[in-house]
Amino acid sequence: MGCVSTAVAHQRQVLGIIPSAFTVNNLVRETCGKEIKVATMHERLLTMMELSDAFIALPGGFGTLEELFQMIYWAQLNIHNKPIGVLNINGFFNDLLSFVDHAVEQKFITQRA
Repeated sequence: MGCVSTAVAHQRQVLGIIPSAFTVNNLVRETCGKEIKVATMHERLLTMMELSDAFIALPGGFGTLEELFQMIYWAQLNIHNKPIGVLNINGFFNDLLSFVDHAVEQKFITQRA
């Protein structure tokens, strides 16, 4: 995220929402914009949802997937109606998107999701 925020900071405002657990072992380097420290990951997601205009997932690990699916789930529950997308660099999300298509076909997920 540091590389992305540094690149974006040249043209846009950057906001880092940092859970306290990330600061314990120096998992986060200095934010190049405004920084909000929160107590928990849930508080991070809630703050992101409240302050963001849209959500874009870049290639990442479990944290990225958790945040992406949480925002999709909250949209299904009409907690927000903000755009959600994935930046599918080099097909990184292809298998995940195929899985979601399969879940829609099996009627576990609605097409609207």
